[in-house]
Amino acid sequence: MEMVLAYKYIAIAMLIGFSSIGTAIGFGMLGGKFLESCARQPELGPQLQVKMFIVAGLIDAISMIGVGIALYLLFAV
Repeated sequence: MEMVLAYKYIAIAMLIGFSSIGTAIGFGMLGGKFLESCARQPELGPQLQVKMFIVAGLIDAISMIGVGIALYLLFAV
């Protein structure tokens, strides 16, 4: 029984850790590509900024879903 709990905690830590690492990588790539595209075509900056914030929200939502699943595993199962 103790090993099952240990594996459960390891799985939860990996789920939260990998989702945060993935989110950080996604935000870094998104910001870099946004700056690169604004440097190439400055007149499209406002349109690209709106799209960047929409994608940033989706990236963050994926991470929050992972945290929600991890909390469910921690407290409900």
